[in-house]
Formats: sequence, structure tokens, C-alpha cells
Amino acid sequence: MKRKLLFVFVVVLGVMTMGCGKLGSADVLKEFTKKVENAGAYHMTGELEILNNEDRYLYDVEVSYKKENYFRVSLKNQTNNHEQIILKNEEGVFVLTPSLNKSFKFQSEWPYNNSQTYILQALLKDMKNDTEANITETEDGYLYTTKVNYSNNRELVKQNIYMNKDLMVTQVDVLNASDLVLMKMKFNNIDFKANFEDSYFSLKENIDTTSIDTTQTTSKIDNIIYPMYIPDNTHLSEQNKVSTENGERVILTFNGESPFMFVQETVSVSKDLVTIPMYGDPYFLADTVAAISDSSVTWISNGMEYYVVSDVLSDEQLITIANSISSLPVIK
Repeated sequence: MKRKLLFVFVVVLGVMTMGCGKLGSADVLKEFTKKVENAGAYHMTGELEILNNEDRYLYDVEVSYKKENYFRVSLKNQTNNHEQIILKNEEGVFVLTPSLNKSFKFQSEWPYNNSQTYILQALLKDMKNDTEANITETEDGYLYTTKVNYSNNRELVKQNIYMNKDLMVTQVDVLNASDLVLMKMKFNNIDFKANFEDSYFSLKENIDTTSIDTTQTTSKIDNIIYPMYIPDNTHLSEQNKVSTENGERVILTFNGESPFMFVQETVSVSKDLVTIPMYGDPYFLADTVAAISDSSVTWISNGMEYYVVSDVLSDEQLITIANSISSLPVIK
């Protein structure tokens, strides 16, 4: 009789445990939603790792948020200390390169139009949008696996969101179809009691409070960089090097079935803030934040400004070419 009672108790306990697990899954999303949507502000720090071919890039990341729709993301390359800042305020979305006193301005839905590893609202959106998301309980908390939306990079298909028992995100891994981690965001600290003035998110404030580093500029192009990836049946047909007001410019023209132009140009520090309007979105290349429009990709890296332009190629093809250029070793 005792053995029968023990058996019944174990079965009932097992059923209760399974039931609690299912309820726990729903509760995790519900409580995380509450935590994020009720946040008047937050401040996060961490480290972002990006794998591009055989190269590895590490960034120190600092994220600040304030209702409604104020964002500031600082991304500092650990190799060369090159810092860029993504700002969202009532005027639009900006990608700043403070060391050059230069910025790109977008009328964009960033950060809500694509997945983002370091924005809680974007992670929550992915969790809500994926009706087939999988959640498992771990020793330290929870693992939430969802599909991702990187519209210009189809190689990225899913993400693992790790949370502790207090539903604080500790790490986000973005994977390809072979379960290879291509992006990894580790959070060191998340503060939901942060307090910011609106001016903290202004373009002028961020330019004025960042020191200019002229060591990141150059006036000569000693070594011409070529794309490591060129579309099939396309070839380099012309190469020109010209002098500009502030240095030099190299123009590489590729013709064939997939024609495009690649421009490499020296950059200098502007005396006054230069803001360039862009019709597109910010995009994270391997070692920098780029600006994507309908027919071009523009970015600054290691004291050079680059453009890949084509009336024929898609954004995804342009990014593939741009990434092949970014995959070259970072200058130390």
C-alpha cells in the first residue's frame, strides 16, 4: 500500500512539475515584458563579439535608454579605440564618429526595424513575434531561443537569449543555420534605476563632450585595399587615384554582370560638425557601423572612408562586398 501511495505521489509530483514548467514559460515572457515596457530608463554595459570569416572583433558597448524612444549606444572597438555612437531622439537617428566631428542622419525606425543584440526592446519584440520560440530552464535562469530579423544578413537565423532568475539578460548569441555563433553580446551590468536628462541624447551634447583624436586620420593612401569578394563574371576594369582637398581618393570600377564602384578616401577632422542625410538605415559591419541606402554602403574605418555603390546590386550584395573589405586585419 505504501509503495502504491509513493508511486501515485511521484506521478502527481511529475505532472505538477510539468505544469509549472509550462506556466513558467508563459510567466517568463509576461514578467520580462513588464520589466522592459515599464522601464522609464535603463543603462547597460557589456562586450560585443563579432565573427566575420576568420576575423574576430570585440567592442565595449554602453547602452542608455529613456522614454519615449531616446537611445544612445556607444560602440568602442577594443583594438583601435575607434568609437561610434548611435543616437535616437526626436530629430531622428544619428550615427556619430566623434573623433572626426562627423555624423550620418537617418529617418529610420531603428532599433525596431531589425533584431538588435543590445537593445532590450528589440529582444522583447523578437520574443513576442516568434510563436514557436523555445524556452528552457537552466541552472542559472532561463534560455529563450527565437528567430531573428536581420533583413540584410540572411545568414543569421536565430538567437539564444540567456536570462538569470531575476529575468536580467546576461548574454545573447546570434547563430547561423549550422548553430555557429556569429555574434555574442555579454552584459556586465543592467541598471533600471538610471536617470538621464533629454540633453544626454542630443547630437550637440555628444559631439561637445567627446574628445577629438587626430591620430585616427591620415592624408595619404599608401596601400590600396581591394574587395576580397567580387560577384561572378565581374572584374576590375579601371583604377584611379586622385588628390582631394583633404588628401587622396582611390576609385575602383568593376564591370561585368554585377557592376559596382568601390571608393576609398582619406578623411580629416571637420572644424564644424558635418551631418550627412541618409535615406536608409545604420548597419553593423564587422568593425564599424555603416550607413546603408538603396544603392550604396558607406562607412569609416581606420582613418579611411569607404563607399560601395551600384545601381544593379541589392543591399545584401553590397554588404557582402563591404564585409569582405572589413575582413582585412584591423590596423593596431
